Amino acid sequence: MMKYAHVYALFLMVVFCSFCNAQNKTELSTGTTKPETRDVIISNAPGNIVRKIIQDRKGNIWMASWEGIIRYDGKSFTNITNKVTSARFFSVLEDRKGNFWFGTIGSGVYYYDGNSFQNFTTEKGLLNNEVTSIYEDKKGNIWFGVSGGASRYDGKSFRNYIIDGNAINEDWIGKTFPNRQPNGVNTIIEDKTGKLWIGTRGDAFTFDGKTFTIFRNNEGKAFKNVWSIFEDKKGNIWLGADDGLWRYEGSTFTKLSEKGALSILEDKKGNIWTSSVVGRSCELLRYDGKSLSNKTPTVTIVSDGEYNLYFGILEDFDGSIWVGTGSGVYRYDGKAFTYFKSKEGQK
Repeated sequence: MMKYAHVYALFLMVVFCSFCNAQNKTELSTGTTKPETRDVIISNAPGNIVRKIIQDRKGNIWMASWEGIIRYDGKSFTNITNKVTSARFFSVLEDRKGNFWFGTIGSGVYYYDGNSFQNFTTEKGLLNNEVTSIYEDKKGNIWFGVSGGASRYDGKSFRNYIIDGNAINEDWIGKTFPNRQPNGVNTIIEDKTGKLWIGTRGDAFTFDGKTFTIFRNNEGKAFKNVWSIFEDKKGNIWLGADDGLWRYEGSTFTKLSEKGALSILEDKKGNIWTSSVVGRSCELLRYDGKSLSNKTPTVTIVSDGEYNLYFGILEDFDGSIWVGTGSGVYRYDGKAFTYFKSKEGQK
């Protein structure tokens, strides 16, 4: 696994280079004490890249990792896919029916109904086998952000949308991409009005069901290299872009930080959490919900990159924050981090 970590580190340097160039010296207020870290050694805990974390309706934690899809039931970790494929996983979704979708880098999408797997690839209509994000819209369609564009699956067939320069166009000829493309979709969400927001390695777009439109700020500037888009409880749209962290309030734009965000989360108390790139590592930040209306909200650096790169973040039912990193998964209870360290990693 170490050799894969080294390969991925090189890949990250390329992917995040524009983020890194945009980082300025931290202007944030920080806590006075640094949270301690407790190591808990458990078999099958992920010891490598954990890119996405979700919690299912039963309370289980699911992780898309380079070692497979790993499920944590509160006591033990189980690798769900190790007997099916050796693919590296980047994304995971539980749909409204309780079934799961797992996105890989190079092997398409795996559908899991709790008993069996089904693999969807370009041979079955998926636009590209590199799947970086998965989202279910209000109509029950499953969207896959892939290298080169996006695919929408209605339960029977795919409709594909290809990034073409500064536009996204629907494909009508059944085109697919066998290899990684220069642009791709990083994130997809649907807001309260039913409009889709799509972040790519190029521009950010909105989609009203008919037309893709480049999203621009009041100065007419497009948001570039958007890795995360999030809608908070008030309906504001947050974007982690190449030039920083932005909040869109329907007519006005507020730039909260010069630092972009790989992931954005609103917790039960209304605080906003981000995993922000700083050089070759990341910071886990918490924006105080009560001060978000201020021009300079109170921000705490919860962790300053000591766990290498931060990726997906999740608040579980108990209020703990889970963080996927380049070396596995951590859980933060507000006072200390618990690092779930695999027994295999002890050898």
